[in-house]
Amino acid sequence: MRTRSLLALTGAVAALTLAAVPASAADSPVLTTGGLGGTPVAVGDVLTAPLATGTTATLYSSATGTSGISCTKSQFTAKVTDNPAAPGTATESLSGHSFDSSSCSANVVGVTGVTSITVNNLPYTTAVNSDGTVTVTAPSGSAVQTTVVLRTLLGSINCVYQTPSLTGKADNADNSITFTKQQFTKTSGSSLCFANGYFTAKYAPVSDGTAPVFVN
Repeated sequence: MRTRSLLALTGAVAALTLAAVPASAADSPVLTTGGLGGTPVAVGDVLTAPLATGTTATLYSSATGTSGISCTKSQFTAKVTDNPAAPGTATESLSGHSFDSSSCSANVVGVTGVTSITVNNLPYTTAVNSDGTVTVTAPSGSAVQTTVVLRTLLGSINCVYQTPSLTGKADNADNSITFTKQQFTKTSGSSLCFANGYFTAKYAPVSDGTAPVFVN
């Protein structure tokens, strides 16, 4: 009788322990909608994100200065290619990253305006880790590259900037991804193109359709 009671008690404790484990810890993939441990984001779904309200995307000539280019409208588009169980790393194919040149301005000596900003060598691979780290890399043999066309007192100039990769941080508080002072190096362009560009931007909310995306 005592043995049966102990077995029954042990079974009850085990059942309660399992019930207390959040679904996100045992079952959820890295990317979900509806909250942590929510609805899995399906492979093939397309995620989008504009600049967070009230923020700007900047490409400054130094890590501490404010001279360079700023834009108030930008957006990225990425298709989910893998969404494994958490903890883990989800992957996406970043197929679009645009900047609305009409929202961009420059405060560089000799530059009168921004004609266009084009992200080259797409698609990029985006890896989203359960700890919130976001890494963007270009295809093998390529680089993350941006071509900036500026209007100057002497005419139009092209400035090409490259970096091996970008590292950002996802935040579930506002479903955002933030890139802070990511360094690009000028690979071609006139002397009016600054030698280095430091990219900062906050994109939010990252959404699957209209549903905000969470990182588990």
